[in-house]
Amino acid sequence: MSHVLDRPIWSALATRHQAFAQGDSLAKRYLSSIVPFAATAAHDVESQQALSRLIPPLESTILVQADAIVLPAELSAISTACLVQMTAEQPLPIVSDEGVQRLTRNDAADMLALASVTKPGPFTAEALSLGDFWGVKIDGRLAAMAGERMKQPGYAELSGVCSHPDFRGRGLGRLLSLFVANQIMARGEVPYLHAYATNAAAIRLYESIGFRL
Repeated sequence: MSHVLDRPIWSALATRHQAFAQGDSLAKRYLSSIVPFAATAAHDVESQQALSRLIPPLESTILVQADAIVLPAELSAISTACLVQMTAEQPLPIVSDEGVQRLTRNDAADMLALASVTKPGPFTAEALSLGDFWGVKIDGRLAAMAGERMKQPGYAELSGVCSHPDFRGRGLGRLLSLFVANQIMARGEVPYLHAYATNAAAIRLYESIGFRL
């Protein structure tokens, strides 16, 4: 591994997110109630076997890494996809909006409902355990949200960015992406994110606010 973000799941679970980790020095996974992510320390047979022991029968998990993913014989791929990884290492535009508010566990049901409609990626009601989430409510409804997920030394992932279809076209995704990214930068960390390589619209949005591949 040449960079801490080449294997972001492993790097997070081995460092800043150790408290959420299950496994050992060969393979680790997040608690399944939080996010279905897992990773191995290396490609060797011992690490692969350790990964297979971590995944219960009939349960799925997600692996994300820059190098090729090698699965143990006990596991099979349900689906594969190519992602891009983007970072923002230069100062971003500062945004201020009184409508942006910190979301709490009291908002968990609304957050889960929004994620179910918009499908921003793996999301559970326990996502708030990993980092702060912020949202905009309109007429008492959660219209949009964004927050933090994986964290490595010096980095924090922008994640869960989504806007309800009823409120799209108002720039809420851009607003919240910038807001959360600036919260990360204020701590002296670099915000980063993942997007499907085929999601050209999302990539253009993030490039427009200062993220780079």
